[in-house]
Amino acid sequence: MDVIGRLSFFASLYNVHEQPTKGMWLLYATIVVLSIIVYRLGFARELPLLKNVIIYSLLVLGCTILTFFAVFLPVAEGLLVAAIVLIIYKWRLRREGENTA
Repeated sequence: MDVIGRLSFFASLYNVHEQPTKGMWLLYATIVVLSIIVYRLGFARELPLLKNVIIYSLLVLGCTILTFFAVFLPVAEGLLVAAIVLIIYKWRLRREGENTA
């Protein structure tokens, strides 16, 4: 069974198969950062500080589970694509707002 061939792009990029501790931490950090970007661009609202702390704490906790899936499934890659799509959407929305004003 070829485990190295089944790794996702980011898992193989971070050498999870050679350096599991360092690779998993880097994969976890990537997923957390991408999740925060996607949340901020697509779903975030203006909330009080305590609610923001709770939301981000649960987001970071959920990313722990996603990291284990991300070794063999394209979780980080999907988050990257979602972030790119949302960045393009926000950019075009802002550009349309400037043209109409």
